[in-house]
Amino acid sequence: MKLSQVKQALKGLQSIGFQLPSGELVPKHFHVTEVGKITKHFIDCGGKLRNEEVVNFQLWNADDYDHRLNPEKLIHIIELSEKELKLEDLEIEVEYQGETIGKFGLDFDGKYFLLTTKQTDCLAREKCEIPSEKLLEKSTDSRAGSCQIQAGNCC
Repeated sequence: MKLSQVKQALKGLQSIGFQLPSGELVPKHFHVTEVGKITKHFIDCGGKLRNEEVVNFQLWNADDYDHRLNPEKLIHIIELSEKELKLEDLEIEVEYQGETIGKFGLDFDGKYFLLTTKQTDCLAREKCEIPSEKLLEKSTDSRAGSCQIQAGNCC
């Protein structure tokens, strides 16, 4: 979900709710403690230089049980962030503290913003010669600690 889509969805809401992939709702007294841009500049396992950018929302719960962030306030925070940080209309990534900090994608079902699971992927499959129909198989060798490819020469 892009930043402009979040702003549009907020305009039609009376209250804001976030739902975790488990179906559990983020407590209503959450705070959006950060709106920012995250830039990831890296080299993939095939040696290709890459640059990715996302807009980041950080959700946080405090013992402030009376706190409720309304849609107008979040729109204001987003618009201030767009102005001050020169944010573009990028995809949203949400950080939320569970047992550890989780990173989620974002979707909207008309009532709640849905925190969606994210997956890692090999960005250089042609270099690793991984057939697209092959599945990664978890290694049972505790020394390996990673996946093994059924066929191919991965990095």
